[in-house]
Amino acid sequence: MSDGIPGLAGSDHIGFTVPDIEEATRFFVDVIGCVQLFEVGPFEADDDWMTEHLNVHPRAVIKTLRMLKCRNGPAFEIFEYTSPDQRQELPKNSDHGGHHLAFYVEDMDAAVAYLKSHGAKFQGNASYMDQGPSKGLTWVYFLAPWGMQLELVSYQGGLAYEASSKEKMWSPR
Repeated sequence: MSDGIPGLAGSDHIGFTVPDIEEATRFFVDVIGCVQLFEVGPFEADDDWMTEHLNVHPRAVIKTLRMLKCRNGPAFEIFEYTSPDQRQELPKNSDHGGHHLAFYVEDMDAAVAYLKSHGAKFQGNASYMDQGPSKGLTWVYFLAPWGMQLELVSYQGGLAYEASSKEKMWSPR
């Protein structure tokens, strides 16, 4: 078994491209409760730097990049790009590269009610896992105003797998 990348300490951040960085920032800061750490941009190049370093069209432009953080979890960056070959449909979780961002909450009912009061659209009701390694998990998906999938999770009493594993997922508990 490999020890992996030499010096690996953990996950630092994840990144998402959003259609409107102002709308996304307002949502993550004003509704979710994150803070903006910093902003940089724009980034553009007259050569192949964007393709070579970011695997995007050479004339793609990162209009703005903002780094955000929500309490104790990893940071995440949001980008607003323009690009001649930009696709605007959001991937489904079942698509290659599909994704979602999950937020841990202490009180699922209060969090759902709060988000609904701010217009969030939920994908069904909260589900509780009552068996298997994720026993103890309550979760529900909801959508950001631009359609990105997000999730609320809570496991106040821990998850079943923790009883037999020395490795633990990140948790604010």
